[in-house]
Amino acid sequence: PPAMPPPPPAPPARGSLSLHRAYLRSPLGLLRLGQLALGAAFWVTVAAHKYEGAAHFALFAAVLVWLLTLALFGLSLLGRWALVPWLGSRWLLTNLVHDLALGVGLYAAATGIMGYKAERKSYCNLPGYSQHCLYGAYLSASVCGGIAACLYLFSGLYCLSRRCRDQRDII
Repeated sequence: PPAMPPPPPAPPARGSLSLHRAYLRSPLGLLRLGQLALGAAFWVTVAAHKYEGAAHFALFAAVLVWLLTLALFGLSLLGRWALVPWLGSRWLLTNLVHDLALGVGLYAAATGIMGYKAERKSYCNLPGYSQHCLYGAYLSASVCGGIAACLYLFSGLYCLSRRCRDQRDII
């Protein structure tokens, strides 16, 4: 079998832990911050309101992707991706698959679900409607999810362009 390539170089450690500041200023680092902010806005908005049916899947998808994004961001920021078995040596590919398959796919589905639910509740947005209305919450979640899906698409295309240029590192 062919030998596994060594993992991409991590930033030099200046003690036990150090921040990889170049990553934080890179396009991928900035996109990750936006993904984390919009992802949190999505799932907090849904979780803070009464939800039912397919919104359970939308919430699950958003929290799953958010947690995985947080892990990728933390490992990349600390330069510790080499510690992840098998994936650490393929960190750019790991980020690429995460962004395009999970990020775009699951957020697009969650956005569609919340948009559909917002449309079904649009009647309660009329003046004089006295019952509790979830239209605003569902619409807000749908907008946050749509923007998050776009950010995942941009970061996935960024990783893909680096991979196509035979670069192995995320920045």
